[in-house]
Amino acid sequence: MLHNGCLEKASQWLRSAKSLAVLTGAGISAESGIPTFRGAAGLWRNFRPEELATPEAFARNPILVWEWYEWRRELIAAAEPNPGHLALVELERRIPRFTLITQNVDGLHDRAGSRKILKLHGDIWTDRCTVCGSEVVRQPGEKASTQPPRCECGGIRRPGVVWFGEPLPADVWRKAEEAVQNADVMLVIGTSAVVYPAAGLAPLAVSRGAKVVEVNLEKTPFSSMVDCSIQGKAGEILPKLL
Repeated sequence: MLHNGCLEKASQWLRSAKSLAVLTGAGISAESGIPTFRGAAGLWRNFRPEELATPEAFARNPILVWEWYEWRRELIAAAEPNPGHLALVELERRIPRFTLITQNVDGLHDRAGSRKILKLHGDIWTDRCTVCGSEVVRQPGEKASTQPPRCECGGIRRPGVVWFGEPLPADVWRKAEEAVQNADVMLVIGTSAVVYPAAGLAPLAVSRGAKVVEVNLEKTPFSSMVDCSIQGKAGEILPKLL
């Protein structure tokens, strides 16, 4: 329901909230200039993300997949957190029980200063060994080799992200569900609400009686279900909610 009082209401709910869960998707990163890697702008050497972001693609051609991720990392390293990211840092400071659940792998929430983050789809700055599972975290902008690096155990390292066909990390998902179940208020920001299981979090919050506020450029499948749907850029709306 989009109406003039929506912003004021949402702001009021946030002021009195003792527990807040936030879900962010590609929309908040797009405002920092990061392409969503889908559609025409997402094409890279005529490959679609669905063809490259799979375990099978990496097994078949690890160098090609690695090069694509290096290209993505360069784009991401050039981007900066926007006012939407910074507003969430301020909410974390103000609200006692705060959890930021993100579908994004770009690390912009970390760079903005958020600390209580659950990364549903992993982190593009983490390299994980395909054999022993050990992880190495890189600084944004830190160059890697043009080929997948080797682990001390001899295995190849891959990007530490969740690929198509892979399950979400079980412990991260469990914590996300708990945070949503215990939230007074939930913010759903810049996500199209179609990719499951993450798309199930807002209905879960609704079923538990939380106030759910959506901030998105356009209507989504959630819009009619939430308490308050605000259409606009996260970078403009979130600072107003503070």
